[in-house]
Amino acid sequence: MTKTAMTQAGLNLIQQALSIYDSDLRLAVFNRRFGEMFDLPERLMTEGAGFEETIRHLVACGEYGPVDDPETFIRARVDQARAFEPHYMERTRANGRTISVEGAPLPQGGWVTVYTDITAVKRQEALLRTRSELLSEEVLKRSEELAAANRKLAATNAALEEAQRELRESEARTRLTTEMMPAHIARVDASGHYSFSNRRLSSVMPGRPSEIVGLHISEALGAAYCKVQPYLERALRGEESIFEFTDEGSSRRIRAMFTPDPVEPGVYILSHDVTEETQARAALQQTRRRELAVQLTSGMAHDFSNLLTIILGMQSKLARLVSDPQAEALVTATLQAARRGGDLLNRIADITSHRAWRPEPLELAGFLRDLETLATPSLPSGLTLEIEAGAEGAYLLDPGLLQDAALNLVLNAADACAGPGTIHIALRRLKDTWLELEVRDSGPGFSEQALKHGLDPFFTTKGGEGTGLGLAMVYDMAKLAGGDVKLANDAQGGACVTLRLPLRPAEALAKGGLVLLVEDNPELRAQLRETLTGLGHSVAEAASVAEACALAEGLEVDLVLSDISLEGEAPGSELPLLLPHLPVHLMTSLPPDHPLHEEARRRAPVLAKPFTDAELAAFLGHRRIAA
Repeated sequence: MTKTAMTQAGLNLIQQALSIYDSDLRLAVFNRRFGEMFDLPERLMTEGAGFEETIRHLVACGEYGPVDDPETFIRARVDQARAFEPHYMERTRANGRTISVEGAPLPQGGWVTVYTDITAVKRQEALLRTRSELLSEEVLKRSEELAAANRKLAATNAALEEAQRELRESEARTRLTTEMMPAHIARVDASGHYSFSNRRLSSVMPGRPSEIVGLHISEALGAAYCKVQPYLERALRGEESIFEFTDEGSSRRIRAMFTPDPVEPGVYILSHDVTEETQARAALQQTRRRELAVQLTSGMAHDFSNLLTIILGMQSKLARLVSDPQAEALVTATLQAARRGGDLLNRIADITSHRAWRPEPLELAGFLRDLETLATPSLPSGLTLEIEAGAEGAYLLDPGLLQDAALNLVLNAADACAGPGTIHIALRRLKDTWLELEVRDSGPGFSEQALKHGLDPFFTTKGGEGTGLGLAMVYDMAKLAGGDVKLANDAQGGACVTLRLPLRPAEALAKGGLVLLVEDNPELRAQLRETLTGLGHSVAEAASVAEACALAEGLEVDLVLSDISLEGEAPGSELPLLLPHLPVHLMTSLPPDHPLHEEARRRAPVLAKPFTDAELAAFLGHRRIAA
């Protein structure tokens, strides 16, 4: 027996008549006693029967006794039903029997009504009245009134209990909804103590407690309280504010909104983690700055290159014509200066030319080994290179740009030591948010001026030997990745440069996992399928975004590998948005400055075509390619 049939059987056992009409005044639920009590025909005992038609039938059958104007009577009953309110009443039917009618509205619209035959109760009351000579008329009257009041009170209590149950369910649903949100929602009273929290503070700011109701906001936030206190005080004065701050305890970037409570003194708080958004914003801003720098310098660099070419040519010719030693020295000095100008132009071209952060899985242990191999031969005698591997595993990084930056920092440190000493390289995770590459040396450290301007282009402490672009290029690389660079002096006095990059663990695709290959070129698709199966994967194929989404719904896909340019209107760069639950890797032959290529890089890792099987394997996380 189905649950519906069991429910109906139980309703039919109830001695009272029951009916439920929906918000459209249609019969939704009823029991057998409802039809028997009012002698209703089969058509009015069917789900969907109209309330107005039922009233019309009862009026015609004399249920309400003589009715002078049936249409007016029916219309009044229908209007009352549309504006239904909880009620209890007793009425005597045309057949002489007395019934109680108890009604209550439903939260979704409509109402439920219970009809009870109380004829026997009324007869007992009448018998008691006529036969009892000991009770006074007043006592009997009060008893009858009390009995009627008790019945009304019982009906009211039932409606109140139902309303309370619905309120509790609504509150439970609201709390569940707030607790599922990826943000912290809370309220503090005028004294700064939490009166409500969705228990998500620990997920937004790791290390903080989850159960904070009753705590003062300073206890819950710890050291971060000093950063939010001015905004809280403004909100308590009635001024709304939105702001961001960095939580030093977790290294997370937090955006918070403080809204004054319009009803009673207090503040509503909404806060969420925007660390990844901030990193992406920093990378985008750096890209735009570089584009502007390219526009400003490309024209001047072209003209300056022409001038240097003319100077070099004329000075070389002049060197062949003169034999005076003093003149030769001047010519040689001029040639050296011109060549240094050419080198400087090349460095400017490097820093302003199009560079993009192209992350791929990179094993940190192998990266550090390669860095040691490359850097050690360039160090002078007596200078020791120490490497501390505080982080292990594979992460999404750009091997080429990161290696260039690390070598630049090591060589700068070697120049600063100018003799025997130590260069210490440390690679570590920071609060599950950042990956830090720290380079410290035993040299004299940064000057006050270098600490302030060391990252500025063309700032140098090497006099005529330096271009001032080394640290600027490292800073540029970090910003492209959404990170940052910090200059400091350690406790022993040496210089310390910290390169901070977004922490993106690279999970290798498990062997045998299903790869959804999205490529509209049949020949290339066949080649890629052969490579993927050779790596031990199952492969499902699609030629468009729509086809890929349809396959992803019905298959247990482990990874999506898609070209950006596909048949159909949607490019492959839409797949990270359409399939947010799956890791998506993109590939393309579009140039790096193409809008689709740039958009794709902001959404997923991108592999440029053409590529080798080994490069594809590394891109999918199987193994690392030597940088």
